[in-house]
Amino acid sequence: MMNINKEQLIKMAVNGQVDHPRMGHFYVGCDGKGRLPVGTGGIVYNREIGDPCMNLAGDHVEPGVTIANPSDRENHALETLACIGNEAIVLNGPAEGAVGYVTGTHGGVDHTMLYFPHEEIEKMTGHEQFLVKAYGQGLKLLDYPEIYMMNIDPNLLLSMPIKEHELYLEFPVVTILPPYLMGAGLGQSTMMEGDYDIMTQDEESVYKYGIHELRFGDFVAVQDHETTYGPHYQKGSCTIGVVVHSDSFTSGHGPGLTVVATCESRILMPYIDKNANIKTYMEGMQRKL
Repeated sequence: MMNINKEQLIKMAVNGQVDHPRMGHFYVGCDGKGRLPVGTGGIVYNREIGDPCMNLAGDHVEPGVTIANPSDRENHALETLACIGNEAIVLNGPAEGAVGYVTGTHGGVDHTMLYFPHEEIEKMTGHEQFLVKAYGQGLKLLDYPEIYMMNIDPNLLLSMPIKEHELYLEFPVVTILPPYLMGAGLGQSTMMEGDYDIMTQDEESVYKYGIHELRFGDFVAVQDHETTYGPHYQKGSCTIGVVVHSDSFTSGHGPGLTVVATCESRILMPYIDKNANIKTYMEGMQRKL
């Protein structure tokens, strides 16, 4: 088992409610055409973690349940403290008592997304309140202090097939992307909330790097990007993220990654595992529990 500072981490209650979808003006895509797309927010009944995130009739679609808070300060606390894999509980309505987990956060709209089993999703009406047991910020790999961790539940991390070596660590991912494909979200000062996007406007790159096969919840590596205090190019570095929303037709956008690990040197190394998805590891973790 990996040597982490699990006993020092704080588990804290944060709350949110279903954030209703909003509709505004036309969005102009990279092709110059305006659209009023199905997009962020609400409850998505027919897309969940493990489903394809590409080629959908929507834009920045968030699978499962999207939650937020009306107050900015409370919402940023929810978005920052909630970590992928954290337990989430429905507090009211027909699905009261149902248990799911956090699947990621989405910057710009400041959303937190949750997975629940399909039969529980079908009961929901959009007026639900949720408890998230936030747990994971401050996580450290004690044998690899150069690697900066964020946004991941320690129990999820420990359930993953991470390969430890004397001088480096290998993290499972479905694909490895070059740094020039990362777009919207660059310039942020922290990745402890939100995400940044894989640009999908170049069709050749989409197929070359397997982006067309990405699923919600897939782990992805970005070469030569260091994101401890916001994403930037740094040769030799590596960032690992999780796909949290769907593709987009707008310039500079595409599937979003919530960052879980980053390092400025080659101590953090990716290896290809086509099953590297949070649904795979959450199911394994729940069987152990």
